[in-house]
Amino acid sequence: MQQKSSQSRGVLYDKTVPLNKSEKHLINSAHLLLIASRACSSQNKARFFLGGWCVWVCVCVWKMRLFVGLYQLSSLLYLVALAGCEEDYTEDEEMILSLIRQVDSRPVLESGSSAQFLRCTKDAWRIPGQYIVVVRNGTRDNQVERTARRLRVNAARRGYLISILRTYSGAFHGFLVQMSSDVLHMAVKLPHVEYIEEDSSIFAQGSPWNLERIVQTKTGKYKPPSKGGSFPRVYIMDTTIQANHRELAQRVMVTDFNSVPEEDGVRVHRQASQCDSHGTHTAGVVSGRDSGVAPGASVNSVRVLNCQGKGTVSGALAGLEYIRASLQVQPISPVIVLLPFAGGFSRTLNAACREMVRSGAVLIAAAGNYQDDACLYSPASEPEVITVGASNAADQPLTVGTMGTNVGRCVDLFAPGDDIVSASGDCPTCFTAKSGTSQAAAHVAGIAAVLLKENPTARSVEVLHLLRHHAAQQVMNPEALPLEHRLTTPNMVAVVFKSPSARAGEALLCRSVWSKRSGVMSFDTAAAHCLHGEEMFSCSSYSPDGVWAGERIEVRERKECVAHNGVGGQGVYAVARCCMDDRVQCQSFASAHMGTEAKCPSPQHQLTGCCSYFGSGGVADATRPLHGNSKACPARAGATSHASCCQITSSLECRGNEYQPCSLPLSQVEVSCEDSWTLTGCSGASQGSAPHGAYARGNTCIVRPSRGERGVAAVAICCRYPPPQQSSSEPGQEPGRQ
Repeated sequence: MQQKSSQSRGVLYDKTVPLNKSEKHLINSAHLLLIASRACSSQNKARFFLGGWCVWVCVCVWKMRLFVGLYQLSSLLYLVALAGCEEDYTEDEEMILSLIRQVDSRPVLESGSSAQFLRCTKDAWRIPGQYIVVVRNGTRDNQVERTARRLRVNAARRGYLISILRTYSGAFHGFLVQMSSDVLHMAVKLPHVEYIEEDSSIFAQGSPWNLERIVQTKTGKYKPPSKGGSFPRVYIMDTTIQANHRELAQRVMVTDFNSVPEEDGVRVHRQASQCDSHGTHTAGVVSGRDSGVAPGASVNSVRVLNCQGKGTVSGALAGLEYIRASLQVQPISPVIVLLPFAGGFSRTLNAACREMVRSGAVLIAAAGNYQDDACLYSPASEPEVITVGASNAADQPLTVGTMGTNVGRCVDLFAPGDDIVSASGDCPTCFTAKSGTSQAAAHVAGIAAVLLKENPTARSVEVLHLLRHHAAQQVMNPEALPLEHRLTTPNMVAVVFKSPSARAGEALLCRSVWSKRSGVMSFDTAAAHCLHGEEMFSCSSYSPDGVWAGERIEVRERKECVAHNGVGGQGVYAVARCCMDDRVQCQSFASAHMGTEAKCPSPQHQLTGCCSYFGSGGVADATRPLHGNSKACPARAGATSHASCCQITSSLECRGNEYQPCSLPLSQVEVSCEDSWTLTGCSGASQGSAPHGAYARGNTCIVRPSRGERGVAAVAICCRYPPPQQSSSEPGQEPGRQ
């Protein structure tokens, strides 16, 4: 068994040798004696020779098994030796020493319940002995300090030393502590602690073709925008940036923040060209004079990655807190924060990013370069963050050797990330090519800067919808995506739209949000929800094997689209249709009895979606929504129907589109909304076996029939705000059905 080092782990005795309690106290006191000796001034060193000799005598007595009151004796000797040098200790050390002076007879009080302990799913990325302690919402700063102090006291009483490395008081309250894992059982029982997360590593991810790809013009040449106001400020959390590079001259402010771990290995070259490499390249993609999407945008460098492109979750948290504090001192709006790195899933990092977005910033993150599910990484997995995957020059998902872009439902869109030419840290005039999702995220940060230049009041959720609305749709080959992520990965590549000042002609902007797949047990559920600032217009579900019990909208802590697995089913997805519209308020109305229709309550409501749920676990089967004066969702026998109805505060109008093929059975049935209309609801209807469900992809409703099934129809509900020149219909008037 490998021995634990008392110097590196803070353990005050060798746990591989069996010792009783009194013997452990002896060794602990001797070790504390040595620690105290290091802190004393030179004129007090002589006192410790006497103390050390006394401890040695005690050890000899212990060896002779003549132990009597050994712990009390060793503690006394410790105090005698310490008497001449206490003036050299800090206030916290004095507190701990005062507790050691007491006879350790009283039990340490701890809370009854234990906080949750979290750790990175990637074993190699963990940082043992370093933990982020997060306290509950509403905990005051002095309570955080008291909690940290109490942990030090409890650890000291049991012979462990800990070190508080940093405190957090911005997006969340807590502290970073370095301690032995043996202290964890005490830490999770402290009052006010919500959870503890083991610290882990994060890593950099990452007129050339990329600039030509993100603009759609007749010439295919990228011309940076020249009109409008000033660009928003972009904070880049990366390595350092070479501020004197010709691409970035006079536009980079290198902040005084620096929170990075030591480089791996003992012989690491720390030349500026290496330490600046990744940060300089991403900054050039964002705002470079010739290689940038938004040339002229100001960049603030916040260093959270070392010369090897490696950082820590705790360092990223500190960087976000630094940015938040800077904006409180000097408010600037709008602000973009680029996160060109990825680490294992971190609840704490996601929560900090979420709070930054809700405070007004737009956060854009790299999806990760691991050819994996982006939902397993942070900050990519945070829904409030705009997560960007990488594509190549052929608009296909990026693959580089054994690495490649992450995919899945947590990716919002893709952007160029293969062989991107930008500024190099080698010299002030050098360029280089790099690949990865860092470069893709930098492209989207530049596009967002272009948008916010002319729309400075746009919120993060609006930036997301506009990026997706104007992206090149359905350009990637679905076969290039992993089978398990083929449906949930958005098939769109970001482009710079022609008129960023126009909000898509005041179009209704909607997107589909997929849940993760449910479990396979009967009545297991999957849930999808919209972002803050979005409204849920409808709810649908999809079962790969066609065995599911339907879906419905439920209000828990927030509104959720909940799909139910059926008896014998292999899992189901929930698909929420989320729209950005402050002019409507939507609710779900259930039928009064099973088998009866659900109706919108008044003519001031528009029907935007239908769903149904079989409480008995029977296989769900939807029916056709009814528009016109009824605005209702019929239900099958044994099912409860649910109508999504949005109260009209303006001229919103909706209608149904349906398509049922007359030919041989198809693998899927599709129906789309016409130009200027937006898909808000998608469902399928069948005369025989129930289909596998329905889901929206872009502005198209897709229904997958059971194998060989005929008579399946796809039904889309399409809504819009009439063009200004067209007189709007009266509320509730049916504009027509196709």
